[in-house]
Amino acid sequence: MNTSRALVRRPWRSAAEASALLVAAVVAFPLYWMVLSAFRPAGEIESSEPRPWTLAPTLESFRRVFGQQEFGRYFLNSLLVAGTVVIASALIAFLAATAVTRFRFRFRTTLLIMFLVAQMVPVEALTIPLFFLMRDAGQLNTLGSLILPHIAFSLPFAIWMLRGFVKAVPEALEEAAYIDGASRTRFMWRILFPLVLPGLVATSVFSFISAWNDFLFAKSFIISDTSQSTLPMALLVFYKPDDPDWGGVMAASTVMTIPVLIFFVLVQRRLVSGLGGAVKD
Repeated sequence: MNTSRALVRRPWRSAAEASALLVAAVVAFPLYWMVLSAFRPAGEIESSEPRPWTLAPTLESFRRVFGQQEFGRYFLNSLLVAGTVVIASALIAFLAATAVTRFRFRFRTTLLIMFLVAQMVPVEALTIPLFFLMRDAGQLNTLGSLILPHIAFSLPFAIWMLRGFVKAVPEALEEAAYIDGASRTRFMWRILFPLVLPGLVATSVFSFISAWNDFLFAKSFIISDTSQSTLPMALLVFYKPDDPDWGGVMAASTVMTIPVLIFFVLVQRRLVSGLGGAVKD
């Protein structure tokens, strides 16, 4: 009986695996084409008959990218912005999620609904008001004009996601900690924080990608001081309307992708458990 069921389910499983491989191939193809174009010579990139391979790989595009005097500064600026956003949003979201889950206060439900509504507002609709806000605060042409908006936009999603993780921690565990003499602060950082860490990692990945790949805020708020620009702005150096350097654009995009891949490799185990909900009663 079990054998017959396995035979019946096997075609469906094979179809599901084939569909997953097809989706993965479709998603990965643009990345493959980006890396391939970064190693192609200029003649192949501009050819009217592109091929999905190259017989003469070259590092010339990467030499032009790293030859830019400001490229290293752009990289450090992006790293500083993304790192600050990840750390600040994770800590604030953890404290906020703990507050709205463990404590009862007036307008708690209203606050949660506001977090949800904030996720529905498109970023583009708020760019102009944020520009005037940053101008009045004297933050234009500074990295603060990139850090603050990204923290604000990443918090609603992070709080909603962490709320489920905090709620999944049994209250009996908290009571047992208090009986053993642990203070509320010690319980939060020594017991609760490690239990919700997978959720923090999952939210941090989204915060990191959003801040690392940001072009809209960088283009809108960094107007004249190019020393405060980030890596997405470096792409404009190679993109010229009359004569775009597609090899340089693809090489710079490939370099931008490497830190994201490294970040994923470092947190992949906790990311999987975080997205699946590792905390259970």
